[in-house]
Amino acid sequence: MAYFSYDFAFSDVEATEVVGYLELEDPIAFLHGSAFYRPGRIALEGCGEMDLVLYHSPSTAAFMYMRDVAPDANLLQLVGLTHEEISRLSNLPLPGQLCMGSDRAQVIRQAIKDMFGSPALYPTITTRSQQNLAVFPIAREGLKYQVTEAIFENYGYYCDEVVLDAHHVFDSSVPVYNRKVEMTIFKDKDLDKQQRENISIAFIADSIASGLVMRETIERVKERFPHIQEVNVICPLATVRGLCRIGRIDCLDDTKVRLHVFETLLNALPPDYYYSAHFSAPEFHIRPDLDHEYREWWGQDSDGNYIADTACAGYGWSEVFYSPRKQIQMINSQLEARHNLTIADIVRRHI
Repeated sequence: MAYFSYDFAFSDVEATEVVGYLELEDPIAFLHGSAFYRPGRIALEGCGEMDLVLYHSPSTAAFMYMRDVAPDANLLQLVGLTHEEISRLSNLPLPGQLCMGSDRAQVIRQAIKDMFGSPALYPTITTRSQQNLAVFPIAREGLKYQVTEAIFENYGYYCDEVVLDAHHVFDSSVPVYNRKVEMTIFKDKDLDKQQRENISIAFIADSIASGLVMRETIERVKERFPHIQEVNVICPLATVRGLCRIGRIDCLDDTKVRLHVFETLLNALPPDYYYSAHFSAPEFHIRPDLDHEYREWWGQDSDGNYIADTACAGYGWSEVFYSPRKQIQMINSQLEARHNLTIADIVRRHI
């Protein structure tokens, strides 16, 4: 089995230096060869390691890279194109950042279903009874993943679902981020003591940027469900920096953590803690050809800078599901500041 290894070392607000490595194995085909999963691990100096699995399917690729779509006048109006510009088009390549709203929810539903049909998750679920599993979606983005539905569709299990409301609030005393995590709702009141004690496997659903919310969530879930032995984090988008923060949780000494991510990890180096692009090295990608196509689509600005190096794959994070207009505003704000372009300018290059 071949391995790709990536060493990292960076300064962080909570530790003098974070040192470790990421290791990825060769992809393994499933779903009759239409999908792949890629086992790996991320290890931190002085903190042990966490298991990691990357997934590729047609749906995860549409979410993370490119897809050809029939011109949608409503979508392209949001982007800033006119009816006259698109009237003669039969199809148009667009990046995952422009898969938004209800369209994005449909794509991710199929992608999560494919993920749970993989051999990487099959033994985790089938060696337990349904009362041993619980799903913890973090509002708002995690609710859109429909993890409970994916488990039911693949295995027929009826799992308890505990909705969490964990989010950032402004706090100027926190260095760099100026925010802390607040958990205002923990909807587990309907579970009795026996139900809590039965749960040994947790599936927590949310993407990971800084890792602040997920770290707090894992700690709180462990407090309320003391018999949990394994935490599976369903995080379609995840940064190396955010995963490192999770790896430094004290309560993980007696709990296995596995991270399940679409396609590839994202690069979140300072000062771009949240505007996290794909790593450009092909070894980070299950399908390097798809990342090459993605980079070619974004192209270069007038100064020769490659736009994909700063094009945040997680633009909007949860907002992209709930407010497509805000998504376009956020993309344009960054593109104009960094490249003197708008997303409409880049789409027009391909018309």
